[in-house]
Amino acid sequence: MDGAQARKYVIATNVGGTCTETVVFAAGEPIRIGKALSTPPDYATGIFDSIRSAADAMGEEVDSLLAQTYLFVHGSTVVDNTILTRDGAKVGLLTTEGFEDTILVTRGAYGRWGGLTEDRIKRIVKTERAAPLVAPELIQGVGERVDSVGDVLRELDPDEVEKAVRYLVDEKGAQAIAVSLLWSFANPANERTIKEVANRVAPGAYCTLSSDIAPLPGEYERTSTAVINAYCGGITQSYLADLQGKLSDTAYRGQTMVMQGYGGLLPAGEAGDRSVGMLECGPAAGVIGSKSLGQLLEQPDVIAVDMGGTTFKVSVIQDGEIEYAREPMVDRFHYSAPKIEVVSIGAGGGSIVSIDEATGEPRVGPRSAGSRPGPICYGLGGKEPTLTDVFMLIGYMDPNTFLGGSMKLDVEPARKIFEEKIARPLGMGVEEAAIGIYRLASAQITDLIREITVERGLDPRDFVMHSFGGSCGMLSTMFGAELGVRKIVIPYTASVNCAFGLVSADIVHQYLVTRTLPASVPAAEINALYEPLIEQARAQLREEGFTDDQMRFEWSVDLRYARQVHELTTPVRASVPLTDEGLVQLLADFEALYERKFGKGSAYREAGIEMKLFRLKAEGLLKKPEVPTVPMGGEDASAALTGKRDIFVERANGLAPADIYDFEKLTPGNRLAGPAVIHKPITTIVLQAGQKACVDQYRNVIVEFE
Repeated sequence: MDGAQARKYVIATNVGGTCTETVVFAAGEPIRIGKALSTPPDYATGIFDSIRSAADAMGEEVDSLLAQTYLFVHGSTVVDNTILTRDGAKVGLLTTEGFEDTILVTRGAYGRWGGLTEDRIKRIVKTERAAPLVAPELIQGVGERVDSVGDVLRELDPDEVEKAVRYLVDEKGAQAIAVSLLWSFANPANERTIKEVANRVAPGAYCTLSSDIAPLPGEYERTSTAVINAYCGGITQSYLADLQGKLSDTAYRGQTMVMQGYGGLLPAGEAGDRSVGMLECGPAAGVIGSKSLGQLLEQPDVIAVDMGGTTFKVSVIQDGEIEYAREPMVDRFHYSAPKIEVVSIGAGGGSIVSIDEATGEPRVGPRSAGSRPGPICYGLGGKEPTLTDVFMLIGYMDPNTFLGGSMKLDVEPARKIFEEKIARPLGMGVEEAAIGIYRLASAQITDLIREITVERGLDPRDFVMHSFGGSCGMLSTMFGAELGVRKIVIPYTASVNCAFGLVSADIVHQYLVTRTLPASVPAAEINALYEPLIEQARAQLREEGFTDDQMRFEWSVDLRYARQVHELTTPVRASVPLTDEGLVQLLADFEALYERKFGKGSAYREAGIEMKLFRLKAEGLLKKPEVPTVPMGGEDASAALTGKRDIFVERANGLAPADIYDFEKLTPGNRLAGPAVIHKPITTIVLQAGQKACVDQYRNVIVEFE
């Protein structure tokens, strides 16, 4: 991008539920990392604390570092949190007359249990649909009709629209308006007319159109997407504007880019108007980071696991390709937007450990103590035991090394409350109960990983596991061994992987057109659909400062067998524009992908193949971090040995002595054997007995099994 090299640094900051992490890089310099507690609701404080942590490690002042920075890349949980806490705008919905109940009906009976935990689904008669983000009394139908090919069958009356908008805003107090008309993706004219009226009549109300945010078939999902975007849009715009304002108060004069759930970046202004795209953008960045690491280490098949303070997340990279969610969902609401598939459970370092009143059994999560008040050992007012407190009690954490020693932990209050609330009700001693909770958490994670591997026909033994997050290194060697993965990689940037993924991403715009075509159509007809999309994408990227040689375009097509409901997005691997031979390859790739997802022999070309959706991914290529190598040395790691401490060792079925290492004193080539603990400035790695580890030239810790 023009003028970028006048300043040399890229700063990437990701706000998580418990911690905010930062990565700083410049060409030819080592990667610097920083981390601080998140500070809701004023997340900017945690962002600047995290940047300060990295600046301190560099010997720089924050303002000096920002003055030398040309790009700030950001990911945040602000949209997820807005929905989960039900803290969004009061939304009014305008839809086609006669279809007012679409958002309330959801997917029929599936809406009763969609998004629920397995335990709650078992009690199906006690389930109910989630309370909608738009109240029934704020849904208004307007007289209009467009058919499936975009022909207007009934004209829209602007006076009726004005009356409906005034009713929603003036009488019902709507702060935002979502518009979702039938077949609007085929012809958005009526929706655009409504927005013009809304902007004139109620300029203070945020307005979003389904034809802008989700121009896709699927009436419920499209409407749900528009409602989610309206619910969170004003808050997202304010959040990003506030962040940009605070950055402008410093010496920073570069651009701000925001991560999207599909794994690409958007300029902050555009991202603010597409809040639904920020859903799960942090985990998506983590997967991008894992893919980048896999390419570096020549590991195409990866199970990426990430355990921070709030959740445990897992995704699969197969043959170097990222999996995308077929039915994205936030909380209990479906939406239509491309999103990297990341499956999660409420099992993070801050997950609260409790006793189920009905069964008397221990539980881990899904509630979290977050960063405030946080685990008991933080000393910030936490009164409920968490997994982090358990890690302390079984010897894995050092009270003096948390967050690089900037925050001292206190084990005694954690021990006292854990004994009172967990150990004593279970009739156990503190260490015995803590070990049991640790094993329970490991078993929950193992089951989750098997769901997205074994239950989909994938063998974990064919994969390398990448272990990310501040808490994951204390558990991954336990459940990784249970799964039988080939090896475990704990990257140098493990505790800030989402931030590392941010600087590994590119600017990405998504374009699409919906059209049903038979597989027998000539390739030229497909090319004609893509030509205006490419022209639009090229113009947008040029406006953002990219030259033609910094652009990349990827085609993909959603295909299905005739009379099936769901499509598979199939990348176009042939050269484009397509030839008829390339179209033949596309169909073959679809069937190979179909059998990979649904089992060998499931493809059935005789049923006929249809093309339903044509997608264009337009990328503006950014300069990527160059991960520096460090010369390899000897195998002896004794220089990093700081002592011994009793920790939980699975093979010993209890506490046993273990070697304790300072990661900062380990050098590439060093080898060590478990049981052992490696303390890094902002994470910890535990080796079980029988496990061996080495440090590679990138300062990653590679764990192998006997």
